[in-house]
Amino acid sequence: MQFVVKRDILLKSLNFVQGIVEKKNTLPILSNVLLQLSNNKLAIVATDLDIVFYDEISDVKILKEGSTTTSASILYDILRKISSNSELNFDLKSENKLSLKSDNSDFNLLCLPPDNFPTFSDEFENSEISLDKNRFLKLLNKTKISISSDDTRHYLNGIFLHPTESHGRSFLTGVATDSHRLSSSSLEIENNNNFVSLILPRKTVFQLCSILADVNEKLIIHTSENKIKFTIGQIKLISKVIDGKFPDYRKVVPTDNKKSLIVSSKEFINSIERVASVSIDRKEGVKLAINKEKVQLSVNSANSGEGNEIIKANFNADNLVISFNSKYLIDIASEVENKDLKMNFKDSVSPVLIEDASDKNSFYVIMPMKI
Repeated sequence: MQFVVKRDILLKSLNFVQGIVEKKNTLPILSNVLLQLSNNKLAIVATDLDIVFYDEISDVKILKEGSTTTSASILYDILRKISSNSELNFDLKSENKLSLKSDNSDFNLLCLPPDNFPTFSDEFENSEISLDKNRFLKLLNKTKISISSDDTRHYLNGIFLHPTESHGRSFLTGVATDSHRLSSSSLEIENNNNFVSLILPRKTVFQLCSILADVNEKLIIHTSENKIKFTIGQIKLISKVIDGKFPDYRKVVPTDNKKSLIVSSKEFINSIERVASVSIDRKEGVKLAINKEKVQLSVNSANSGEGNEIIKANFNADNLVISFNSKYLIDIASEVENKDLKMNFKDSVSPVLIEDASDKNSFYVIMPMKI
């Protein structure tokens, strides 16, 4: 195989590959990226056996068709250090040696034959769903903050995507929880009959977010019993879904929290960040002493001191003292689009509902801490 391609085009694709390929792999071939030349296109494939990334580059000059696999991280590292817009000349000298020449550089990369690279069937019987890329990215960003990293409950290690209905309208809803906090966000779709409920794994979520943020193409989704395929322009991302049952999250969403606090989102985040600075490991909770017109935020660390700050607020009930994990509060408040944040309380020990006036289809629940 022999081909010429622009450095920037190939680098963009290899950038996505880095998030998929596992650095330490028991199967050496899985650390490699498959380069396949046929039909005037260069196909780039990477996998960790749970996720498959596939991209096609048509802006390539093919001198001789063929395929090989070489280290994804080494190739990426070389390309990053080659000057922008350079031409890359690839030539497969033997089954295990790939020559790469550019400007004054000359590299020989070790290869493994593509026969050992896993092959994947790409069959999805369910009909496709087309989604607004930006709105789906927003849904993922708002919910991924609450994905659990506790491997003992693997069914919480992702986002639960499922069809919902409200006031006669169809939605695709994403929910994630780590049992200390919960995020839910929905986007309206024309018809949700084609969508099978599934749990999208954490790694897939983060990969998808980086692709959606960078590629400006239509997003099409296909689902099957245990896999999901995202097509964004020339890129395909196929992922296994988490095998397990997501808990009935609706049971923990408060419905009778009558005490409402309204506070400036930006001021709230900045204030928490400042008072939490005294806590070295950020493990100490932030205490909120709330009254009608203000909130006093305080962090008290046995090892490093205390921080206090007062900000203006509106509270429709009597005084309330409640504590939270400061990181959880900042994560949620940072996703609220409105300039004001609305927190609905029942008492100092029950779950708190956080709403966003600019996005009625998203909400958050956070559990208080005992200090």
